[in-house]
Amino acid sequence: MAQSQDKLPVPISNDEKSVPVMAYTATSICRGDVILKEKLRGSTWLRTNAAPDNVCIYNARVLNVISNGTAKQLLFPEIHILTAQINMFHLVPPTRDPLDYDVNEPNRKMEPVSILCDTFRIDGLIRISNQASLAKYVEITHEIFTSLYDAEISCLLLPALGIIKVPYVIVRQSISMFATRPV
Repeated sequence: MAQSQDKLPVPISNDEKSVPVMAYTATSICRGDVILKEKLRGSTWLRTNAAPDNVCIYNARVLNVISNGTAKQLLFPEIHILTAQINMFHLVPPTRDPLDYDVNEPNRKMEPVSILCDTFRIDGLIRISNQASLAKYVEITHEIFTSLYDAEISCLLLPALGIIKVPYVIVRQSISMFATRPV
């Protein structure tokens, strides 16, 4: 992964990399760069034991999404967000990590779903057992973040933001509503 075009306000060591990300909270979208160890995948980072309690995003562009239909962008050299406040997280396209699953794994399927998370709608595919339904998946899984593939993210309060298409996004399960979606 290449370093961001913007110069980072801190040095990066030889075993680190800069990764462009987007983090969504209940009221904001934050875009910028995180610094990770070279061996970590940025896309799955918050699902691992290496996830911090506090995410530091450099060259941050914060867009407050409020109910009056306006959006204001704020710029910061760095911003810190508690991981517990992050509801969705993904790499900034076209940046992408290799797939985190084996496409030839038997007895698995991609199920089309829609997820409503705060003011955002995410249409994508969830990877589940061939024997499972979305209802069963939601009932038995108790993970912090759920993975969605080939996702389209839109803001219900600000449709003018358009649709963000990403190959992979993680969504906080505890505050999301899951819906089946026709193929």
